[in-house]
Amino acid sequence: MGLFSFIKGAGSKLFGKKKEEVVASAPVELSKADALKAELERLGLCCDVDIDFADHISVTGTADTNAEREKIILTLGNVEGVGSVSDNITVLNPEPESTFHEVKSGDSLSKISKEVYGDPMKYNAIFEANQPMLTHPDKIYPGQILRIPVL
Repeated sequence: MGLFSFIKGAGSKLFGKKKEEVVASAPVELSKADALKAELERLGLCCDVDIDFADHISVTGTADTNAEREKIILTLGNVEGVGSVSDNITVLNPEPESTFHEVKSGDSLSKISKEVYGDPMKYNAIFEANQPMLTHPDKIYPGQILRIPVL
């Protein structure tokens, strides 16, 4: 639990989308909290969470594992316009926590893997730890925050 900082100007552009762009349905503008919840659902990160969005996001609820908790935090924080996420999620089945890495210009998953694990070929562990948020190992961007799992 704690406060996680993100770069406000980086991330996916969720806000201002119509509901049919997020979930196929009637064209209704989503509130920011609803857009964030719809994104969690789209990624299969459905758990018992409440989202309060004022100057930053405050998320409360329960998650089965630390991995799920961390993915929720990163999904919410890697959205354009979000500067911080206050984590109040209770984990039902605790496990070792991952560290986080901010992607810099010129980074690749293999470069990050060499930096943190000493082996560039372990990049797939980072990719898998960030799925479903990452759809391809080459699709990362500066300012994005990634989970770095314990091996």
